[in-house]
Amino acid sequence: MIRVDLRSDTVTHPSPEMRRAMYEAELGDDVYGDDPTVNHLQERAAELLGKEAGLFVSSGTQGNLVSMLAHAQRGEEVLVGDQCHIMNNEAGGSMVLGSIVLYPIQTDEFGFLNPDYIKEAVKPRDYHKPTTRLLAIENTHNASSGRALDAEQMKAMADAGHEKGLSVHLDGARIFNAAVALDVPVADLTEHVDSVTFCLSKGLSCPIGSIVVGSEGFIQEADRWRKMLGSGMRQVGIIAAAGLVALDSMIERMQEDHDSARHIASR
Repeated sequence: MIRVDLRSDTVTHPSPEMRRAMYEAELGDDVYGDDPTVNHLQERAAELLGKEAGLFVSSGTQGNLVSMLAHAQRGEEVLVGDQCHIMNNEAGGSMVLGSIVLYPIQTDEFGFLNPDYIKEAVKPRDYHKPTTRLLAIENTHNASSGRALDAEQMKAMADAGHEKGLSVHLDGARIFNAAVALDVPVADLTEHVDSVTFCLSKGLSCPIGSIVVGSEGFIQEADRWRKMLGSGMRQVGIIAAAGLVALDSMIERMQEDHDSARHIASR
């Protein structure tokens, strides 16, 4: 009997090609910035998503956390969807560790935040209120059955945030699923945001890890927070090697997962 585990795409295992790449990976000390495999992965990820630089982190939750800590100071406010992963499934890390205020905005059934709601939620400058600093959005939207938001929707949300002087972060844990589902380059979906977190350990099948991308200055600050959180890793190229295989060979293969999901849903 074949047992198929459909709890989550997080139960995926690395492919034989990934295992070989991990065994053969060229290594260095990543805390010093001299692990060539990690550096290559970070550069490749940034290039794919149209950003200046990247940072390897241990998980998507950590990626979102260091991103919020890099964007917002203690006591400042981050606007989030009321059904988003950051708000409901990340243990309140930004509030506990960064003293950041999360302000929830109503999310529609597709995971979209109405641009008018975004603008209305931004606080006026008033010493009675926290300063609104960041908008965090999500694509695909987990709580909305994995809905993929298109480039026009992404631009509308990001433009609303930027119009009010906010930075915009994308929790793109499964952003490559969105790109495959919409049949567009992933950079089309990330073009208008300032930073992105995406996971390697879900549909891309890596055993561990996520990537944060953004500007050079933002990544330097996120790296400082990663170190502060105890996640400066040494010869981590042994894991990053699987990420390179994923970005080169697993993205297009996601269409098989989508087709299989539709087949199961239709039965």
